[in-house]
Amino acid sequence: MATTAPAHPVHPVHPVDEVPPIRHLAAFGLQHVLAMYAGAVAVPLIVGGAMKLSPADLAYLITADLLVCGIATLIQCVGFWRFGVRLPIMQGCTFAAVTPMVLIGTTGGGLPAIYGSVIVAGLAIVLLAPVFGRLLRFFPPLVTGTVILIIGVSLLPVAGNWAAGGVGAKDFGEPKNLALAGFVLAVVLGVQRFAPPFLSRIAVLVGIAVGLAVAVPFGFTDFGGVGDAHWVGISTPFHFGTPTFHASAIVSMLVVALVTMTETTGDLIAVGEMTDRKVEPRTLADGLRADGLSTVLGGVFNTFPYTAFAQNVGLVGMTRVRSRWVVATAGGILVLLGLLPKLGAVVAAVPAPVLGGAGLVMFGTVAASGLRTLAEVDFKGNNNLTVVAVSVAVGMLPVGVPTIYAKFPDWFQTVMNSGISAGCLTAIVLNLLFNHLPGKAGSAGAAAEPKAASV
Repeated sequence: MATTAPAHPVHPVHPVDEVPPIRHLAAFGLQHVLAMYAGAVAVPLIVGGAMKLSPADLAYLITADLLVCGIATLIQCVGFWRFGVRLPIMQGCTFAAVTPMVLIGTTGGGLPAIYGSVIVAGLAIVLLAPVFGRLLRFFPPLVTGTVILIIGVSLLPVAGNWAAGGVGAKDFGEPKNLALAGFVLAVVLGVQRFAPPFLSRIAVLVGIAVGLAVAVPFGFTDFGGVGDAHWVGISTPFHFGTPTFHASAIVSMLVVALVTMTETTGDLIAVGEMTDRKVEPRTLADGLRADGLSTVLGGVFNTFPYTAFAQNVGLVGMTRVRSRWVVATAGGILVLLGLLPKLGAVVAAVPAPVLGGAGLVMFGTVAASGLRTLAEVDFKGNNNLTVVAVSVAVGMLPVGVPTIYAKFPDWFQTVMNSGISAGCLTAIVLNLLFNHLPGKAGSAGAAAEPKAASV
């Protein structure tokens, strides 16, 4: 009697590694691009504007930024060798570098000096990545939950500014802007609650599309930039001149590198929590190494330091689409936008209030994810509540009072003006103080140490 060969065991594919159908990839990917586009182009606009660059040079900075954003995202999501965390992580220019770069650009050697310091900072991140990977044990749920909460809450003012019309808008705060943002928010929530599963997962994209359709007849949109934009734009290495290396510029950018590594660590841990693929020391180092490589590419291809984009962390949590190939598709779209400036100008025409309505849900989702992580923490008979309270307070100071550290040295401002890095450092230090250092005999903190400090 013939016997059948035993079937090979089928290993289920982790949701992070699943490849959705192409039409789903395109829709989910575009949704990620729209969620981060305004933030992606803000850094070149701010730095170029402060240096009084010509409109042509500004346009060049933006297309170069989009191109490297896309490449950086592909490196992070797809990965090669020891580069890339291989999670759904969007990459974008870090805001932590804006103030130092403006100072370098206006007083210390212009764009070549900026790019020299950016290249050195990127190489430093690559070298320091394994060291940061070994620090993962200092990120128990108490710290990670607090950091994720701070990331979400510190992003909410960004959504608020968009909803009001965008920083610097002549009609900032007009009721019509807030009404449009509220309408988009209602559409996103309605689609998420009542639409079929696929549509509910692209609720943000649907909300932005419907919001744009309503915005056009009411005069919210300006497509003038589309006609002015070129069809093709290629970013060539060292377009603005050979990089120069100034010690003061390099030191300030190395401080930025430490801040962005801290922020990226928080973002990677947050996405790991949301996708049920916990970040390990080795994968954290791989993700940070990808940040460093992308930052070096930024210095070569006329753009700036790169980091994981917190804006998109909320989208992963809200849509529950965990595939890294979705975000890799978004990276491919960004590369296209960088090579086709006219296409980028179309995306740029989406009004700020439309993005604001969607942003409120996404950034609120990040904060809520932090609360979910904190729900795993034991708060009875220990000092964990104090750790969360003080860390959130310190993290929110620069968000609520942006000029609070204006009288401090530049290096201090670089670290503490980022609510995420300030809150993260505070949470790590307080967790060590209350849960790792030997406590006084019989203290509540010492008695609760094993549970609170467990990773």
